Amino acid sequence: MPYLVAARRQALCFLAALAFAVSSDGAEKPDILLIFADDLSWSDLGCYGSERFDTPNLDRLAKQGMRFTQAYAAAPICSASRAALLTGNSTARNGFEFVVKDKVGYQNVTAPLRAPPFTIDLKLKSRTIPEALSEQVYETGFFGKWHLNAHYEGYLGWSPTHGPKKQGFQKAIEDFGSHPYSYWRKGTNARKFLDLPEDTYPDDAMTQHAIDFLKADRDAPFFLMVSHFFVHDPNHTRMRWLYNRYLNSFPKSDPRRETLAHYGAMVTTLDHHVGELLDALEEAGKAESTLVVFTSDNGGHPNYAGNAPLRGSKWNLYEGGIRVPFLVRWPNFVEPGSLNETAVWSPDLFPTFAELAGTNAKSARDGVSLLSQLREGSELPDRSMVWHFPYYHPEKKYSERIDEIGVDDSETSKTKPHSAIRKGNWKLLWFQESDRVALYDLEKDFTESRDLASSQLDVANRLRDELKRYLNSVDARMPTPNPDYQQ
Repeated sequence: MPYLVAARRQALCFLAALAFAVSSDGAEKPDILLIFADDLSWSDLGCYGSERFDTPNLDRLAKQGMRFTQAYAAAPICSASRAALLTGNSTARNGFEFVVKDKVGYQNVTAPLRAPPFTIDLKLKSRTIPEALSEQVYETGFFGKWHLNAHYEGYLGWSPTHGPKKQGFQKAIEDFGSHPYSYWRKGTNARKFLDLPEDTYPDDAMTQHAIDFLKADRDAPFFLMVSHFFVHDPNHTRMRWLYNRYLNSFPKSDPRRETLAHYGAMVTTLDHHVGELLDALEEAGKAESTLVVFTSDNGGHPNYAGNAPLRGSKWNLYEGGIRVPFLVRWPNFVEPGSLNETAVWSPDLFPTFAELAGTNAKSARDGVSLLSQLREGSELPDRSMVWHFPYYHPEKKYSERIDEIGVDDSETSKTKPHSAIRKGNWKLLWFQESDRVALYDLEKDFTESRDLASSQLDVANRLRDELKRYLNSVDARMPTPNPDYQQ
């Protein structure tokens, strides 16, 4: 198809340029800035078609670089997604499919199956991106949301035994910044509006730590991961001017008007802090030499983002739960304003960064280097991407939730244990509780509204068999019959 040819051409230009940059001078390694958003929907950004929220800095990043239209997170939920990105491995291979808790245990959900026990920490033996890059003299830094260890001395607290500094990050400072996490539990008074002048934002200490890292004098290249807390709930802003701007943009008849006003402010605040990072690169004279990647950990929360026209949301494996924004900028190498429709996912970042740095990514078994795989002018290999979510959601009041997972219905629906596989344009979901499958042709139906499992039985059987073989090969943790369940 013409658009696939165009996408391949754009990708080849991008990757050939990267290859030249590495091979022309083995000592020249690019600086890498990875900006990771939390719960940001694929459809929240102006460059992805949103007309509801203002995202001028991320739209600028898209114009200066490449925008991927079929990029995926490795999981529909926070901790599992972060573990997969850092290791280059799927949630099934990692045995890390849910969010961390403060102690070991099982879900307290009345259902036919029992999910696996909680994974509490990212294993220290897991090889991560910063560990691989630091082997090649990279200075590594991390600021923001970690969420890969048991909550330590408070919600999201970093563990001294399993925090960022134990997983390869040399510089790391724990700080909530200006996100509602920093004031939410301090009471009602702390949540009052701040009467800041128009277009003025509160200082964000977490972003400032990252800016200080970017501007520091160093002889070695750097890898910096800025892991934003925005736009995760609590869904709230203290900027009266920004809240009012959004409130006035939605019709008074909209029952979600106030909720969306707060959420819009969260999205624009995230965009503002991304702009501060990009400006810092310019001021430090490092914008031309830095590869910038922006993406999100999973799809948006159904109460706020909606994810339309995609079906589903955070917590499930429909497109709305795992398709995410993905932007790449590298001046003089990535063609400005380019579009890439290749299916990629977050585990690909490890092997891509590793090849750029000149180190191996053998431990990253589920990602492929976007550089090396396309260097010879061919498409990505005929690979499959597998997602695995053997849990129930929500954990509280599960029985009261609706069964149907819809589109922008503001509902936190029942998510049941399920897995998914994408190969080519085909995507299959397998629901363990009912042993049912659903099949979609994403090229013709990316909203997943037409289940073709019965009419394309051969395809469905083939993908189901491949999915099960993969899960078996990595010893994936599966849900088991719940001995306490009584129908």
